[in-house]
Amino acid sequence: MVQMQGGNEVDYPGVISMSCQRSSCAVIERPAGRRGEDREMHLFVNNAINSTYCQEYYLKPSRIQDMVNVNKMPILIVDDDEGIRITFERFLVREGYGPIVTASNVAGALAAVREHVFDLVIFDFTLEGERGVSLLQQLREAGVDCPVVVITGFLDVDSASEIVRMGAFDYVPKPVNKQTLLRFTAQALRHRSLQNEKKRLVSENEQYRRYLEAVFRSVQDAIITVDADMNIIQFNKKAREWMLGPDRESQPPGMISDLHGELGDACREDALQVVNSRSEVNEHRIEFQSINEGKRVVSLNAAPVLDDSNAFKGVVLVAHDITTNGVKRTRDRADFHGYTDSSPAMQEVYSLIENVGKVDTTVLITGESGTGKELAAEALHAESPRRNMPLVKVDCASIPEELLESELFGHKKGAFTGADRDRTGRILKADGGTLFLDEIGDISPRMQLRLLRFLQEQTFYPVGQDKPVQVDVRLITATNADLKDKLKKGLFREDLYYRLRVVEVNLPPLRARREGLPVLINHFFTRFREKLGRDISAISDQAMAALTQYSWPGNVRELEHTIERACVLCTGSTLSLECLPDEITKPNIQRPLRSADEQNNFVEQHQPANESFPASRRIELRSSPALTRDDIVDALRLAGGNKVKAAHLLGIHRSTLYRKISRLRIAVDAT
Repeated sequence: MVQMQGGNEVDYPGVISMSCQRSSCAVIERPAGRRGEDREMHLFVNNAINSTYCQEYYLKPSRIQDMVNVNKMPILIVDDDEGIRITFERFLVREGYGPIVTASNVAGALAAVREHVFDLVIFDFTLEGERGVSLLQQLREAGVDCPVVVITGFLDVDSASEIVRMGAFDYVPKPVNKQTLLRFTAQALRHRSLQNEKKRLVSENEQYRRYLEAVFRSVQDAIITVDADMNIIQFNKKAREWMLGPDRESQPPGMISDLHGELGDACREDALQVVNSRSEVNEHRIEFQSINEGKRVVSLNAAPVLDDSNAFKGVVLVAHDITTNGVKRTRDRADFHGYTDSSPAMQEVYSLIENVGKVDTTVLITGESGTGKELAAEALHAESPRRNMPLVKVDCASIPEELLESELFGHKKGAFTGADRDRTGRILKADGGTLFLDEIGDISPRMQLRLLRFLQEQTFYPVGQDKPVQVDVRLITATNADLKDKLKKGLFREDLYYRLRVVEVNLPPLRARREGLPVLINHFFTRFREKLGRDISAISDQAMAALTQYSWPGNVRELEHTIERACVLCTGSTLSLECLPDEITKPNIQRPLRSADEQNNFVEQHQPANESFPASRRIELRSSPALTRDDIVDALRLAGGNKVKAAHLLGIHRSTLYRKISRLRIAVDAT
């Protein structure tokens, strides 16, 4: 059906038709002359307002399909003539534009823009007696910023001027044919696309600028930028902290020459060098005294700032804190390879172990009994490149002198009486890994000499063998003895001492690191509360104060035993003072050693039925340096001659007990 000019309708196969009051449009699809050829769309547009105006052109269906595949951009059409709304909508939809929304008046248009975001608005300047300029004004007030095309049939200079002043993208005189509609629609939407792209780029640039500002503020390096005249342009938070003192909100100095101190002087000199040479100043290190953070060491770099044409614009200086490389890793660290201590003294130990662990050199670990020397050896091994190889431990004090040589170096079958088979020594077992010799200060002069030769040559002779064995072993030793005093007395070889003490890791006693006591106490409290299945919720403030004020002559081992004993004795939900021994709660009163009967009664009273000798039961003894021969004999008798259990009772390491038994010449069988 085709609506022709004048209103006559005729049937025509394959025709799509539409009609309106002001114009008659027909789209006629003509069949091709031959099957298989593209059919052509013959479009006639005859505007009723100007009947003499007529345009005809041809479009292939494939071309129309290409035009449909354009980006969808919402368009609002506002006209009080329904026929024009429908005609414009169909023309635009056929060309791939849309979605299309139509409105017949100002109210409908305003309702539409409240619900949708449009990329183009097309409206008639005259709407039901209301001037379209009112709609244009209200659209702008509503925040609509897309292109607006005004169609008018009564164009004059004043109206055109008013339309442009109100921000219209274009105004088009009537009559409007399809070609004109598509032309200004394409132009307006291209303009809108450019607007959107500009907004996107501006938004991205703004977001990028904010990211850079956030990084600039939060980075832990001091960053200063100056222009070509040495005026300071930017001065970040870290630069303020290092150079301006505690008032972080104060304004930065106006010129870089206003900066003082070691770091300020270095920044000024580097900036001047870059200005003169137009080239970078490579990293160099500066020591300075920070107002807030004390002594720091920074690496300082300076580079020129150039624009797109390589014109010099200024200098950027970056000071990177290299003193924090080791500090930050251990700051407030309470757990480190089995250690549980957050004190500053132990933080330094952690850093030293990390640094020394990576270097394949001999290490001497020193410290009082109970400070954790074995843990230090394990940590050094774990931090080393040998971490996946064996760590072999030897307690030199627990092995009789006549057996120590064979234990370390091994022996061949028949080398001595009782050597009924070959034995691999501990040194060979540690090949590729680490050998840890505890209580190195107790070895004999003969063993000192053999160990010195091994360190010099990295070879050794098993007992009874004349062929040397070469190994790759890192040696770590430990002692609680004063080796320097032994040197003076001639009890320890000086050449061996310096071979062993390439690096010394000294573990401070517990009394020298009281800051870490609360963490350590709570660690042992949680462990033993769970291990023993005791429903104890917390430690009282008074008990915690007593534990932190005690001197702990037995160090961490004594603390561990004390907390375990307290958890055993605690009968309530809070670990209180009465659960602690008198030497802690009443430090001015030295408690005498229990008698053997009292000790037996204590063990029998608290020993669980399923444990032959519980690790959680302790005899309240004086500190290990004050132990007498009778103390050790009593402990051995109570432990049935078992040295490990006796050491547990005494609150000392088994190697310490072995050494004391040897020095005091206590016959274990006689106990």
